[in-house]
Amino acid sequence: MNTLSAEKRDMQIKAKKLRREGFVTGNVFGKNMEGSMPLKIEKKEAERILRTCNKGSQLILTVEAQKMPVLLKEIDYNAMKHEIVEMDFQALVKGEKVHSVAEVVLLNHEKVKSGVVELLLEEISYEALPENLIEKVEIDLDGKTAGDTIRVKDLPIATAEGIHLKTNPEETVVQVTEVHNAPEEEETEEAAEE
Repeated sequence: MNTLSAEKRDMQIKAKKLRREGFVTGNVFGKNMEGSMPLKIEKKEAERILRTCNKGSQLILTVEAQKMPVLLKEIDYNAMKHEIVEMDFQALVKGEKVHSVAEVVLLNHEKVKSGVVELLLEEISYEALPENLIEKVEIDLDGKTAGDTIRVKDLPIATAEGIHLKTNPEETVVQVTEVHNAPEEEETEEAAEE
């Protein structure tokens, strides 16, 4: 499991100042905590963890020699500046269900036989105990053709033990649609008719 180091944040220092100094702000909260604990994380450390982790990932958060298992709940990203602004974590408690999301990952894009793949749902929301958490749901597109649809209920997460779906099982995750506006095909058809 990935480990992320952070420090307790002094709330007297404004977030903007910390960001200028190369930090990402954040919070960790949980059932066994009184309120939330404000954090500051070195920008390089935050970027390193996000290369392998996403919203819904489990990791070990180290704050001043205290290690705690956490769930990465939120990532606030400034697209204009291409930088992480804030990261929020939920401390995991054995035996306590948590609300999380699993990222949808598409595999074998190049092996789709016909049509265009449309990803309609980037993450699936669910509730589970810490030991049953799922970070990602992989969908193999090999052999898919125009007209194929994959719904939440078609995925392994829908029947996984200990998972209680929050996303509607009937919701479409991926669909393969026909290619429209293909002038080459129209011209060939016209030539064939003559």
